[in-house]
Amino acid sequence: MFERVLIANRGEIAIRVIQACRELGVESVAVYSDTDESAKHVRLADHAVHIGPSVARESYLDQDAILDAAREADVDAIHPGYGFLAESTEFAANVEDSDFAWVGPPSDIMADFGEKTKARKIMRRADVPIVPGTTDPVTDPDEVRAFGDEHGYPLAIKADGGGGGRGLKVVDHPDEVEEQLENAKREGEAYFDNPRVYVERFLENPRHIEVQILADQHGNVRHLGERDCSTQRRQQKLIEETPSPVLDEATRNEVWDAARRGAMEAGYVNAGTVEFLYEDGEFFFLEVNARIQVEHAITEVVTGIDVVKWQLRIAAGDELTFPQEAVVPRGSAIEFRINAEEPANDFAPMPGEVTTYRPPRGIGVRVDDAIDEGDRIAPFYDSMFAKFTVHGEDRTEAIERGKRALAEAVIEGVPTTIPFHEQVLSDETFVAAEHTTKYVDEELEIE
Repeated sequence: MFERVLIANRGEIAIRVIQACRELGVESVAVYSDTDESAKHVRLADHAVHIGPSVARESYLDQDAILDAAREADVDAIHPGYGFLAESTEFAANVEDSDFAWVGPPSDIMADFGEKTKARKIMRRADVPIVPGTTDPVTDPDEVRAFGDEHGYPLAIKADGGGGGRGLKVVDHPDEVEEQLENAKREGEAYFDNPRVYVERFLENPRHIEVQILADQHGNVRHLGERDCSTQRRQQKLIEETPSPVLDEATRNEVWDAARRGAMEAGYVNAGTVEFLYEDGEFFFLEVNARIQVEHAITEVVTGIDVVKWQLRIAAGDELTFPQEAVVPRGSAIEFRINAEEPANDFAPMPGEVTTYRPPRGIGVRVDDAIDEGDRIAPFYDSMFAKFTVHGEDRTEAIERGKRALAEAVIEGVPTTIPFHEQVLSDETFVAAEHTTKYVDEELEIE
């Protein structure tokens, strides 16, 4: 095992890694910008290194500053968390070329899954269902129209390097093809430095299902069950739960097996998430997130498996010690992202000082956070400052426990997304598990 690990991130994920390091007897090194000089992740780490004068997110994207900090702190490994450099194939390759171990999948695998057409080819080889579409980039509007003639409209034009809804354009009619093709190319270039796009059938009312995987350097791959992330706004997740309330046992096992097959076909290593869309009894591969995910907490509470510690163990060369049959998810869990936002005002971010902070406690409640009372939420970063996770014997108990936990929380100084979560838990569509990825955007009237 490593002796010292640098966490190239901030906020609650940095604290989560610090906690895992401490339990493994590993020293943790935080990095911080001027804004974060007294942040909670800095206070909790064994060591901390300043990475530049910038008060904006660019500090955490400065690869040279991160690598210099790692050398200064004499670490063995770098954990990127999620977001920021965790999504950078270039940074992963730079770490691999350095004296430090990279806590994540190899850069070449990140590159393969970073290009959606390559990812689709990998999954097709593994006999994983993919949405009908092209596995090579398209350049000509006539190619898109020909696809529409065969498969019908609406169809989706997607950026090859895309994700999170960026570079995605829905085409409802052949007359829109030329404009939307150029728009998708433009966004792909702007967001991902990759103007290539592909076309696929557009699923109008899908559920978003994802499978957590762990894979070691010795060829072992395990799934840790699935998560349902259908409660999202503009393709950004807000509430996640496990297990999915819409999958029957046969389909659930098929999704699990498909995720494992795809990971094995790719030679995947470390933690990752294989994401699917599910509609009308069918599931289709969407993408692979080659890193830890925000919602890993719900998987941990139902399986009892510490995903972050296993990330570190795998990066250190350890072999997975549990067989697939030992992974038996128990009960139901729901995670609520607590953001400093005003849901009734189009979820506008509202940074500021948290003057009162009393998170919920009690049986079946887990809190992952980035603040203590009196801390400030800066305007330069993601507005999420905590995650509340509840665990019950079944979905009904998890929902009721979620209501209790959200009602107990006392947070003053900034508005939060708690009222939104409370509304969802009492909404008939959510309670009946009839919601899709369009539920928040098109059906729910936010109070």
